[in-house]
Amino acid sequence: METRAAAPRRLIVAITGATGAIYGIRLLETLRRLGGVESHLLISSAGWLNIQHELQLSKEDVHPLADVVHSVRDVGATIASGSFATDGMVVAPCSMRTLASVAHGFSDNLITRAADVTLKERRRLVLLVRETPFNLAHLRNMTAVTEMGGVIFPPLPAFYNQPTSIDQMVDHTVARVLDLFALGPALSPAWAGLRGPQE
Repeated sequence: METRAAAPRRLIVAITGATGAIYGIRLLETLRRLGGVESHLLISSAGWLNIQHELQLSKEDVHPLADVVHSVRDVGATIASGSFATDGMVVAPCSMRTLASVAHGFSDNLITRAADVTLKERRRLVLLVRETPFNLAHLRNMTAVTEMGGVIFPPLPAFYNQPTSIDQMVDHTVARVLDLFALGPALSPAWAGLRGPQE
């Protein structure tokens, strides 16, 4: 009997116009280092502005980090269809505009269409939402995405591992995001508990 070849591991990574472009870039760098996962990259026009402003990187620097790069206007791309198997999608960082579009099903570009497809196919969608403080519209949109099965993951730094640099805080967040997809061995160390004074 003929056996069907397993689909390759694939992850969609989108970078939108919120501060924190380093999260999306580091995610791509980590996937490249780990290997075994085909990355599909999308960057909005505002996302490019932040990459250039915050990281001083060009398209020539960023595009080679991904296996496939899609234009946000190409709504006929492979990732616009649920028949194209992926392990899910990460939007890092996720602007409030993108969050609102996903929450209300506005598939007005390839980022929001791919997110919609990820949700309808019951695949994991992780949004690294970046804004502070949140207003009621932000909170309601986050609730809506959560109710649809998405994961709201504000990139809040952890201090229990006593980081000594911004890079370490970014790496820890990226490791925790990737662990949600179970693409291999856990990247972030498990919490070992506190050993305080005995009562």
